[in-house]
Amino acid sequence: MTHIPVVTPGWPEYELIDSGDCRKLERFGKVVIVRHEPKAWWRPALPERDWAMAHASQDEEGRLTITGKVPKAWPLRLDLPGGRQITLEARVSETSRHIGLFPEQAPHWRLLAEVAAQFPKKGEAPKLLNLFGYTGAASLAAQASGFAATHVDASRPAIAWAKRNQELSALSDKPVRFLLDDVVKFVQREIRRGNRYQAILLDPPSFGRGPNREVWKVEGMVRDLLADCRTLLADDARLLLLTMYNIEASALMLGNLMQDVLRGMPGAITVGELAVPHTAPGAEARLLPRSIFARWQA
Repeated sequence: MTHIPVVTPGWPEYELIDSGDCRKLERFGKVVIVRHEPKAWWRPALPERDWAMAHASQDEEGRLTITGKVPKAWPLRLDLPGGRQITLEARVSETSRHIGLFPEQAPHWRLLAEVAAQFPKKGEAPKLLNLFGYTGAASLAAQASGFAATHVDASRPAIAWAKRNQELSALSDKPVRFLLDDVVKFVQREIRRGNRYQAILLDPPSFGRGPNREVWKVEGMVRDLLADCRTLLADDARLLLLTMYNIEASALMLGNLMQDVLRGMPGAITVGELAVPHTAPGAEARLLPRSIFARWQA
């Protein structure tokens, strides 16, 4: 098992300007937002007057204060290897702390293009399963790169948002399935149906509910789900990727879990953190830790 830090590569549409006092100052396109960040325990590098220049701010509960001109939704474009591109719609809302994407995941979105390139360009497209797919960034990056993507999420609004992102990315003519379903039940049905995938992604929340109020608790359920995902891996599978935002977990925990579940399989396991650099003077040496991951590649 190899342990490496992963830093979000340069993305002109996104910038982490500063963080501290459990807040972060971010730019999405031309919109600057202050959001709650429980991992930012240090003091900000910039004075408060610079933070006050943000167009909008959200508190810990997601309550939104708008002080500048902020559209309800705006597009952000991400370049992928091979000259491909996807477009993701950002939104601010008084009912959610999220804006629809997690920029620190960009390295994994780009990785999908590298994995897709390992398969023959002719014949049936390799299949990718994206579990807890949210608003579809990974599914669309996979789709744009040549995968036939299956996207599963328990949130109807998230599925609708993912379809909107597909439309903005001009990918509506590509093979993709957006499914509103409970992830655990769907995976078990796929096993019974004998379906297999060349790549599987999991980005589970700490707690959640399925469309029919099914309960998801990551601590007691992720190992069994990961074991079921192993069953879904095709003989020519190349990737199994688990990311997690649970503040009590660690990358080494995920690595141990993946080693246990994938025991005996060829390939390499890599673990690490997805972290974001700052651009504010005095904060350039800092990295804001955002997510942990364990990745198996053949």
